[in-house]
Amino acid sequence: MNNHSDNKLIGLTGNIACGKSAVAAILRKLGAPVIDADQVSRDVTAPGTAGLRSVISAFGEEILDANDQLDRKKLRALVFADPQKRKQLEAILHPLITAESLERAMDAFDQNQKLVIYEAPLLVETGRDKDLHGLICVICKPEIQLKRLMDRDQIPLAEARQFIASQAPQELKMKRATWVIENNGSLEALQEKTTKLWHQLNTVA
Repeated sequence: MNNHSDNKLIGLTGNIACGKSAVAAILRKLGAPVIDADQVSRDVTAPGTAGLRSVISAFGEEILDANDQLDRKKLRALVFADPQKRKQLEAILHPLITAESLERAMDAFDQNQKLVIYEAPLLVETGRDKDLHGLICVICKPEIQLKRLMDRDQIPLAEARQFIASQAPQELKMKRATWVIENNGSLEALQEKTTKLWHQLNTVA
């Protein structure tokens, strides 16, 4: 049984459209075990779960789609417009996501993985970064972020700016980060930077 004393859980974060998911995909190809908090969120609110029942109790059955699954787009729109509802949702989901993510990390450590990456957008906002062994933050220039978001989600300028403004500033996340990856160029450049960091992490692990 692994006692986990030498194991490290490293956070991976970054604001919307900065490239966090691209870095996570590269790390997976390099062999890194990556826990995706967004996927965990889907799992803990799947049909039949206590998580979904709690969300329905708080926000009503109108947040379900035709197949009785959580309509995440509808729920996101509902809480995005109301800070109190957003806090209410976070109070339901964050403990469930944190507990399930930690359990998955422990499973990886039990399989002799020394490093596990925890990919989550709100690590700094929730203060969970303080419980990790380090934090990778993916950043890019504001004008690049804006264009990527508009192109990716096919949304107008005003809506893209609203999404970006709703998140903690990049500068705050950079201050809390152990490692910063700038993603202002090509995917090839991002792969090179991410690969270099992964080798660095394994060297000191």
